[in-house]
Amino acid sequence: MANVGGIDKILRIVAGAGLIGATVAGLLPVWGYIGIVPLATGLMGWCPAYSLLGMNTCPMKK
Repeated sequence: MANVGGIDKILRIVAGAGLIGATVAGLLPVWGYIGIVPLATGLMGWCPAYSLLGMNTCPMKK
């Protein structure tokens, strides 16, 4: 079940891609590959931390 919605998805994808891109370009050390986490959760639309905390930014379906 999706728990990551609209703007949250976009921000996660942009932040994740930015971290990975900066690491590949040599601007960040290897820890920049942590960007895989927000990128993956943004693409999947599901965040395990949101599930644990009972959060949901996905709009309600009618």
